[in-house]
Amino acid sequence: MFGMLGLLGLASESRSSRPRDPEKPHHGGDGRFHNPHLTTRDRASRFFKWQFGLGEKDPILSIPRGFAFPNAGEMAHNPGPTVAWVNHSTFIVSADGVNVLTDPIWSERCSPIQWAGPRRRHPPGVRFEDLPRIDHVVISHSHYDHLDRDTVAAIGNGPTWWVPLGLAEWFNEQGITNLVELDWWAARDVASTDGPPLRFTSVPVQHFSGRTPFDRNVTLWTGWVVRIGERQFYFAGDTGYNKHDFRETSRQLGAMDLALIPIGAYNPRWFMRNMHVNPEEAVRIHEDVQSRLSIGMHWNTFRLTDEPAKEPPFALHLAMKKRNIPHDRFRILDPGQRIAW
Repeated sequence: MFGMLGLLGLASESRSSRPRDPEKPHHGGDGRFHNPHLTTRDRASRFFKWQFGLGEKDPILSIPRGFAFPNAGEMAHNPGPTVAWVNHSTFIVSADGVNVLTDPIWSERCSPIQWAGPRRRHPPGVRFEDLPRIDHVVISHSHYDHLDRDTVAAIGNGPTWWVPLGLAEWFNEQGITNLVELDWWAARDVASTDGPPLRFTSVPVQHFSGRTPFDRNVTLWTGWVVRIGERQFYFAGDTGYNKHDFRETSRQLGAMDLALIPIGAYNPRWFMRNMHVNPEEAVRIHEDVQSRLSIGMHWNTFRLTDEPAKEPPFALHLAMKKRNIPHDRFRILDPGQRIAW
């Protein structure tokens, strides 16, 4: 149950009747944030309906015996731009001597306590003690599988932390003061005398926030576009799909050289659809942000939802085949695998 605290907040996503700022429709008059393109209202009863095994069942894909996602198993050893998948939504993205870490979690469980809650299926692909120097860390939202207190404490104030609006207070309580808090479409340049120019932009995604049933949506959720020199990558964090956010991101910021997109935690669809994309929708995001190379994340590290652990890669394979997307354009990495981008 502890690992489901954030999903309980999902069930409570609601529409405020109070006036919003027309210039910032995700800012609610009730002091909470909202998804401007979401018109449905979910109640807590839907969460318990799911937890008690009620509701429509999703078909389980029949994965052919011996199926393996067509994935080149090479490791990048050159000094150029690389990306390594650690686990879940944690990547090390490197370019021009700059190392960026995304939603870091090295804990055994994604939970407020370490004796209960979803336990990891595999160890991190990169040991914490083997991390390179980390210059920047981007955080997408406050859920336990994306914002892990013990990992934050272990990393400390060395890198600059980039967080969505409202999360600075939580970080300050952990002793983290080297941070930048941004609203959607806000951007910040980082000047350097001996490195490439950097720009961090917070971009809209469709999700929610909360670490208890009582603080839902009091802090923002966000995706990130990070430009390092002449290249830029997109980190979706956690999101449902709509026809606005991702297309607008590429319209305003241009095509992405790399996109890190969730492909897991999507069933049952009747409950998860608004907040978690499935692999077919992940492919749409890949196309919407005009990504040259995308990598699937948010799968097979923690059991958060109903789909089998090995289903997302096969579902992604089918979705890519349907859209005629080559497998070298949207990839699955093994934990610790590092490739060029």
